[in-house]
Amino acid sequence: MVASAPASHKSRELVLRLISAAVLIPFALLVVSQGGPILGWACAVFAAVMGYEWARMTASPIMPLHAVFSALPLIAAIFFKIEVALLTLGLCAVIVGAFHPSGPREKLISGFGLIYASGLPLGLFLLRSGDWDGQAAALILMGTVWASDSGAYFAGRGFGGPPLSPKDSPSKTWSGAFGALLCSALCGLIAAGLLDASRLPWLFAGIAISIAAQWGDLFESSLKRRFGVKDTSGFVPGHGGVMDRVDGLGMACIAAVLVLTFASGAPELLGLKA
Repeated sequence: MVASAPASHKSRELVLRLISAAVLIPFALLVVSQGGPILGWACAVFAAVMGYEWARMTASPIMPLHAVFSALPLIAAIFFKIEVALLTLGLCAVIVGAFHPSGPREKLISGFGLIYASGLPLGLFLLRSGDWDGQAAALILMGTVWASDSGAYFAGRGFGGPPLSPKDSPSKTWSGAFGALLCSALCGLIAAGLLDASRLPWLFAGIAISIAAQWGDLFESSLKRRFGVKDTSGFVPGHGGVMDRVDGLGMACIAAVLVLTFASGAPELLGLKA
């Protein structure tokens, strides 16, 4: 009876993950496919929730302010250019930090938390609305990140092995990391076929997306360990909080926006030219 308890817990966790995915994935695909204000307002709501989760994780006394100001950069992105949204992001971080009643360290943590909570969904919005085929870029990236997460989950539990980062996230293994890379590489090849683009660039793109997503996941794990919490909230059954669910996706979106914006010829090479 005692030995079956861990297996029972893992089975329950898997069921909760599947139920959450069955609800969240169709919603995400719908709003990203629509893009524009629909996606912008959805991202603003997610940013507000993540602002709340950051305040909860860090025991901040200005939780409502954190939630509201985290949504403002996304609202600015709906109505104005990217420069205004980024300026709003910086100003909101400064304001939230200034209003924190504790010392300089807590003020910096609060300001960084707003950039983090708002920046992750802002990355998705900017990827979808960029000067390239945003719909294809966003949907392919989302599918690749989800495949990376699934590959890591099942390979890690199936093969086990040494932890990827014992200090920050002991449950993540090297076998899971390689499983994630394999699944993402396959997604890259599928994307190349769908877009009639060169396979090699998309093969590397799939691997790069997985690396960015895994780094984002590990980064948030290190933050949670630093602040002594297991999950940022309980909003997403089987996953914890919204921030726990989109940390890797958000980081991958930010990385993709930077590459597509500043790497000359990247959209054309990947078949994403608008």
